[in-house]
Amino acid sequence: MPIYEYRCEDCGKKSSFLLLSIQSDFKPYCQHCGSHQVVRLVSRIAVLRSEESRLESLADPSKLSDLDENDPRSIGRWMKKFGREMGEELGPEFNEEIDRAIEQAEKSEQSKKAKGKEADSSFSEAEIGSDENLASDTLDSELNDNSEVG
Repeated sequence: MPIYEYRCEDCGKKSSFLLLSIQSDFKPYCQHCGSHQVVRLVSRIAVLRSEESRLESLADPSKLSDLDENDPRSIGRWMKKFGREMGEELGPEFNEEIDRAIEQAEKSEQSKKAKGKEADSSFSEAEIGSDENLASDTLDSELNDNSEVG
């Protein structure tokens, strides 16, 4: 039994119709505004697969090749793919929550990097000055030793 989808040219919304027979006399209309100014859409097909088949597909190592467990965006893409593959409609809240988690992980990662850079470049002027004084003292000492030998 085919499902036909149409987009309304007046309100832009999509309407779906299940037809019991291709031969039936059917005049599409918008289910939202009632307009008959609709354009037929090419719909996605649905393939029924068992849960076991879907899980095997997700566990296939070739499908995990682009997964980087250290990259929040990579994990987010994989989670969305996992949700689609399981055939569950998790809704926009699921995608929004994943996007929020990715943003938080990236902010945390950027914060850690910024703190690491601060720690690397946080030598005080006193420390830098003491290194220069040490080098100057060592040079003076070597010059004095050489003048005493000669």
